[in-house]
Amino acid sequence: MATLNLLVLFAAAVQIRSVTPALHSLKYFRTASSQIPNTPDFFIVGFVDDVPISHYDSKSRKVKPKQDWMNKITAEEPRYWETETQISINNEQVNKVNIEIVKERFNQTGGVHMVQTMYGCEWDDETDEVDGFRHDSYDGEAFISLDLKEMRWIAAHPQAFVTKLKWDSDELWNLNQKHYYTEICPSYLKKHVTNGRDFLMRTELPTVSLLQKTPSSPVTCHATGFYPSAAAMFWTKDGNELYEDAETSETLRNHDGTFQMTADLKAEVADGDEGRYDCVFQLSGVKDDIVTKLERKNIRSNRRIQEEEEKKLMLTIAGAVLAVVFLALVAVGIAVGVKRYRSGKGEYSQASISSGSDPAAE
Repeated sequence: MATLNLLVLFAAAVQIRSVTPALHSLKYFRTASSQIPNTPDFFIVGFVDDVPISHYDSKSRKVKPKQDWMNKITAEEPRYWETETQISINNEQVNKVNIEIVKERFNQTGGVHMVQTMYGCEWDDETDEVDGFRHDSYDGEAFISLDLKEMRWIAAHPQAFVTKLKWDSDELWNLNQKHYYTEICPSYLKKHVTNGRDFLMRTELPTVSLLQKTPSSPVTCHATGFYPSAAAMFWTKDGNELYEDAETSETLRNHDGTFQMTADLKAEVADGDEGRYDCVFQLSGVKDDIVTKLERKNIRSNRRIQEEEEKKLMLTIAGAVLAVVFLALVAVGIAVGVKRYRSGKGEYSQASISSGSDPAAE
């Protein structure tokens, strides 16, 4: 199963970027699959502010916390994890049926197939506004989604139209859906944010590097190790942001829970103009921007990286040689000392044995 890289969107105006910490989210990714080897045929992963908080799969059949602070909720709800597990088991049974129904709609009898659902809510802790969402896909393509404001289902594929008609007509189920996305989900989101505030509200500054594969390749500004994910990075020339001559990547998650992103400078930089370009990184909660000036000496190319690695290797080899020489000298010194010690000790012992008394007493 490929790792889900969650996109962070930034609202931007000319020369103005907004990186706000006010918006929090609770998202669940639910996946039912068939005939995928060595993979559970059903699992659910929960996220708060893009941080994994819980996991369930059809092999363990138990919802488990992914963060220590998630266990704080049991002080208020002792049976929280048992309840979540039962809900997940019920969802597992329903989704196993649903994937077979969808396969029939597409006239499919076998092969690898997948039904995925992303659902959850958002909460603005400054305005207290909440919103909910649900999007279902089949084999990676949009299938059906919820329009919460109109409280109707939107079919994104002809085969989903039957599902739309059925779900639109179930008024009681839709009332429950609306209650979940506008009341229950935001309530739990607020609890999780409160319990994990120290972790979720922390800030970690990135390491920013300038990279270039070849002299003719774009210069890439790479920031890694930052938290939270609400960040922006862009190139400027003479203080003015570049748009057509620069491209920023999506934000990706690192294995340690921090994030990384890149911004490519596609403009041709003339000799002597390097100092006119800056890579600017902005992180939510941090007042000052991190500005990295484009200077040739600061660019790490494949050739320079190779030279640095070769230099490190030579230093390592030199250090190893010196260590061997040092150990050899120490060994020689020890050998000479032992030889002298043994020589002196042998004469002293022989005199003592022959006389039967301390030599000084004779």
